[in-house]
Amino acid sequence: MALSACLSSSICFHPTSNPRFSPKRTPTTTTSRPLRLLAPPPAAIPPLAADVDGTTIAVIGGGSVAALAAALSLTDPERRRKLQAEEVGGGDKEVVREYFNNSGFQRWKKIYGETDDVNRVQKDIRLGHSKTVENVLKMLADDGPLSGVTVCDAGCGTGSLSIPLAKEGAIVSASDISAAMVAEAEKKLKLFPLSMLCNAREELPGSVMPKFEVKDLESLDGKYNTVVCLDVLIHYPQNKADGMIGHLASLAEKRLILSFAPKTFYYDLLKRVGELFPGPSKATRAYLHAEADVERALRKVGWKINKRGIVTTQFYFSRLVEAVPV
Repeated sequence: MALSACLSSSICFHPTSNPRFSPKRTPTTTTSRPLRLLAPPPAAIPPLAADVDGTTIAVIGGGSVAALAAALSLTDPERRRKLQAEEVGGGDKEVVREYFNNSGFQRWKKIYGETDDVNRVQKDIRLGHSKTVENVLKMLADDGPLSGVTVCDAGCGTGSLSIPLAKEGAIVSASDISAAMVAEAEKKLKLFPLSMLCNAREELPGSVMPKFEVKDLESLDGKYNTVVCLDVLIHYPQNKADGMIGHLASLAEKRLILSFAPKTFYYDLLKRVGELFPGPSKATRAYLHAEADVERALRKVGWKINKRGIVTTQFYFSRLVEAVPV
């Protein structure tokens, strides 16, 4: 089965229910205001595949799905996951914190940065993540100027969304479970031209620079016009993600924007392939989430999905949704 023949997708956002819009591009999808990106994406692999190498791709391209499924039945990724948790003395949260404060920080600092010291897969994931950030900024700007809008960037990483939001005049509270990530974000903020931030905020007397702090999602508090959580849910199983989605919704007054790796048969198979080739530095668990499960978690706390989108590159695949109160 050729990989490129199986995986390709357009990038667009559309309201989930609005009679003013009518089908434009396909007979099955109601589309409005397609996001303008640099180019249509090629084939896609979930963002969790940062460590997939040529051997893995060869397995996908050259073997049958049945043979691959048989090989996967011989693996025991859950056992490896339990060992990881035991090593750091906790569950998913502790594994994520440990990883992104150590080897994971070094890897993702390069992916989120501008260094040329990245391999082909990492460079492609960088492109996918940057497209996700670009799409979120467009979603927010479509509703009007961001000056004075309060935004919680939950799982901010190195500030790739927080700093551009501040440039547009938003009042940003950013957090991450990793102290190393937060330190890197603060470092990047100091290198950012101060005049660009000041100019955006000249009509906001007393406004402050983006605030970065070390916190996990469940420890966040306060109220914000908008809450954004990008590429974080992949580290947590659905039962944990449900609680996190509910908590994030409780912080938002107007909208909640989430991105996650969607769960389908094919992407779940690719994830298991990656577990066949874990490598010495692959230390986090990766979870795919069915869009229906995310939508159910939102409905449970009185929210509904207003816009849906998808971002794909060759090694990055992410579902992006905007939710609003019912």
